[in-house]
Amino acid sequence: MGGGAAPRPGVVDGERIVDLVEAAGDNGDPAPDSMLALLRLGEEGLDLARACLDRSKRTGDFAVPASEVRLAAPLPRPNSMRDFMLVEEHVKNSFGTVPEQWYRLPIHWKGNPDTVIGPDDEAPWPHYTDKLDFELEVAAVLGKRAFQVTPEQALDCIVGYTIFNDWSARDIQFREMEVKLGPAFGKDFATTLGPTLTTADSIDISTARMSARVNGETWSEGNLGAMVFSFAEVISTLSVDQPLQPGDVFGGGTIGRGCGLEMDRWIAPGDVVELEVEGIGVLRNPVGQKRPTPGYGIDLIRTTD
Repeated sequence: MGGGAAPRPGVVDGERIVDLVEAAGDNGDPAPDSMLALLRLGEEGLDLARACLDRSKRTGDFAVPASEVRLAAPLPRPNSMRDFMLVEEHVKNSFGTVPEQWYRLPIHWKGNPDTVIGPDDEAPWPHYTDKLDFELEVAAVLGKRAFQVTPEQALDCIVGYTIFNDWSARDIQFREMEVKLGPAFGKDFATTLGPTLTTADSIDISTARMSARVNGETWSEGNLGAMVFSFAEVISTLSVDQPLQPGDVFGGGTIGRGCGLEMDRWIAPGDVVELEVEGIGVLRNPVGQKRPTPGYGIDLIRTTD
């Protein structure tokens, strides 16, 4: 939940939002002050959330109408973010062909956890891009530490799923990729998460319907369908040589025709982008005006010496 103060963890209960801090505190339980703190409690945290929800249903307390609450990103500052390319149609539509190594490696880039924005936040338009794009994705979120785990164990570490909008400055992204490093400037300025974190036992992410709308017009529809590697497989693979932590976010990659690049359709300043995933909700962001070129640093928009 968001507002004037720091976001507080809550549970969606139909048209109500249960305040976990108030409900837990009233019962004398530990009251995690953020969703990340809740996830770091592991199973104890989920049990606490369920107990708070049950207590609120019995008493009618600790909840406010959803219409009176402004949702923040479920993880305003994730422990880490990685974004994969796991859907073949998106790769083929974006690059024309599918590199052979795509079938062998869980290719990904690391996002910037300090530039996460939430539902209804304005998406920034960097000064150096003329082609800002959205990406319609689902992300898995860890609720347990994962180190040297099998895919079956990795699946048990996923606490839930959220919508992941990987805002992309396409023109500079492709310039970066010519050097075969990155993307960085093309991605790191903003990622939207939300509107909720839906528990893994409440959604089938392989069949959930997904859609993207711009100014109310549907641009794309589909679902994740078959991925070259599952979330469990990529988490297991990463965990072989690096410990993964609660609050780590793993984007699954854009679904086929889930971004403007694939359709050669481009958003503009002032547009409103809505990404919807059945079982998670609608993630809405207005697009900001292009920022002015600063008078310091390197002029990234230059194309010649």
